[in-house]
Amino acid sequence: MSSAHVLQALCLLMVFSTASAQHGYMHDTGEEWVNTWRQGFNFQCPHGEVLVAIRSYFSEKEGSDRLWNFECQRTPYDWGEPNECWWDDINRAGLEWSSVCTNNGLVAGVQSKYFEAVLDREWQFYCCRYARRCPYSCWKTNDVPEYHREEGEMVVPSYGYFIRGAQTTFSGVLRDRQWKYILCRMTDFDCQFENF
Repeated sequence: MSSAHVLQALCLLMVFSTASAQHGYMHDTGEEWVNTWRQGFNFQCPHGEVLVAIRSYFSEKEGSDRLWNFECQRTPYDWGEPNECWWDDINRAGLEWSSVCTNNGLVAGVQSKYFEAVLDREWQFYCCRYARRCPYSCWKTNDVPEYHREEGEMVVPSYGYFIRGAQTTFSGVLRDRQWKYILCRMTDFDCQFENF
């Protein structure tokens, strides 16, 4: 093979590897993240899937910001497709926030914008509703991360539990958030209640 062919093959390899690496941002942690430091992001699960895992990595030197990673999973087959999806209420940077998807929705995405003046982010959940399923056996996780400025990770403990929302507090001194995620089971039958 001539050197021109080798050079052409290397160029094509670089193009394809760059295109595949643009799916997420790689940091020196070896993890793929949906955002870069101090940048906004909009993450949505593929249609018919909901969030099941959330991971974040903190850096004080990068504006007391976090890199974020999310994983999705298909909802039970017998639920069918979501009836509707929407962006729910938004919080303001630097403030406490509690949000549960309205209309019995489940969290299927997140968007966030960073504010340099506050060294914090505003947040909004993307929610989807399935038929007339209603939540039950809801509970809040422990703080994620357990301590400010630590790496955070929350994985739904078992199939059949879903993220409906979260409650978060912001430390003005440490410039970081802790989250308690609201997890629920969903009924196997159609119900008539807005928020069961």
